[in-house]
Amino acid sequence: MSNLIAAEAIATKILEIRGKRVMLDRDLAVLYGVKVKRLKEQVHRNIKRFPIDFMFELTWDEVQSLRSQFATLNAGQNISKRGKHIKYLPYVFTEQGVAMLSSVLNSERAIQVNIMIMRAFIKLREILLTHKDLAEKIEEIESKYAGHSEIINEILEAIIILLKRQRVPPPTPHKPTIGFTRD
Repeated sequence: MSNLIAAEAIATKILEIRGKRVMLDRDLAVLYGVKVKRLKEQVHRNIKRFPIDFMFELTWDEVQSLRSQFATLNAGQNISKRGKHIKYLPYVFTEQGVAMLSSVLNSERAIQVNIMIMRAFIKLREILLTHKDLAEKIEEIESKYAGHSEIINEILEAIIILLKRQRVPPPTPHKPTIGFTRD
C-alpha cells in the first residue's frame, strides 16, 4: 500500500513539457536525497548516457510557464523548490532518463526511488490509456446516436400537429364508483 501511495505522490511530480512526460531535476534530487548540484555533476560526467530524448534543458520561457502554473503558491511554500530565483536552467528527465539516472547515482536509495518512479510512470500510462479508451467509447456512442435527437424532435412535432388538428380531449381516467349498487 505504501508503494502505491508513493507512486501516486511521485506521479504528481510528473509534468508534460514539449509533449513528453518529464520530471524536474530538483524534484528528482529531493527524491534521491542528493543536492541538485551533485545530480547535475553526475549527469555531466556521464553525458553520453543522456541523449536529448532522455534529458533536456528547459528554456527561460518554459521556466516562466512553470512558475505561472505554480503562481498561487507563496514564497514560503513549495515555490522555492521550483526555483523562485534560479541562476541556471533546470534539466528535465524523461522516463528513460530517470532509468539512466539509477546507473549514474549508485546508491541503495537511488535504486529504490527509481523503482517507485518507474511504477509512477507505469500507473500514469495506465490511467491515460483508460481515459483514452473511455473517450473513444463516448465518441462512438455520440456518433451512433447523433441523428436520433433530430428524429425524436420530428416525431414529437408530428404528434403535436395531429393533436391540434383533432382537438381530441385527453382521455379521462375511469373512476371507480363509490358506495353500493343495485343488482
